[in-house]
Amino acid sequence: MSDTALPRQPKGFMFDLDGTLILSNRKLGSYQVIPGAVDLLQALEERGIPYLAMTNGSAYPARKQAPRLREVGLPIRDERLFTPNSVAAGVMLERAYSRVMVLGTDGVAEALTEQGVHCCLPGDEAAADADAVYVAWHPDCTMDHIHAACGRILDGAHFLTASDVPFFATKEGRSFGYSCAINGAIARVTGTEPEPTGKPSTDAMRFVAKQLGLDVADVAVVGDDAVAEMQMARAEGAMGIAVTSGSTSREDWAAQPPERSPHLVIEHVGELLSEGYLG
Repeated sequence: MSDTALPRQPKGFMFDLDGTLILSNRKLGSYQVIPGAVDLLQALEERGIPYLAMTNGSAYPARKQAPRLREVGLPIRDERLFTPNSVAAGVMLERAYSRVMVLGTDGVAEALTEQGVHCCLPGDEAAADADAVYVAWHPDCTMDHIHAACGRILDGAHFLTASDVPFFATKEGRSFGYSCAINGAIARVTGTEPEPTGKPSTDAMRFVAKQLGLDVADVAVVGDDAVAEMQMARAEGAMGIAVTSGSTSREDWAAQPPERSPHLVIEHVGELLSEGYLG
């Protein structure tokens, strides 16, 4: 791994959110912008370089989260922010699921419903006919919810998730992802592993490239997680740029196996501007 070399000049950028552009608190109730992020996004806008932010956080629809980010100073438009729900809805509609049981906050079901997915909750009468189960951010998950999800999956429903990544960066340090914990319980009972729709899935990378209007090879994936961002970049042929402002240190990056090794390691996203990586 080189700390300084990219194989080619990126034509567009995908940024992770937590640990890369911002740090939230563990309850996702407040945000702090990472130094350099504001100047970088403003420069990308001024130069007409396509970019977007994709978080593995699924608690809120992008149209609700983006204004909150702007309130703390991160200049990102609604149409430049995406969540795993954005990808999941496309997958669900393409596969023509008749009804999806959602284990998540109200915001998760709201985001899917807005895009035309028929959703139900564990315990709803309609849940008995769900042909897919979708696990997302769900801090209020109960054993009844897990029981209902397991029952549908054992009866043949597809098992999808927003994220199966165990940790994300916050102001208080590394926090675990609820969806990963819930996935583990369901998988242990059913013997079925979830299909992620967020990072590092092929669906997420293709979604990003399509939104940017670029070939995958011309996209730089910028993030703080070896699995979510770097594994996706390596597996799909994009460029991986790692930051140390989140959950992974420079020493940890140096220890990654080839399939999770970034092409470039920087301290924070501001270096993309100050060191001339925008071209």
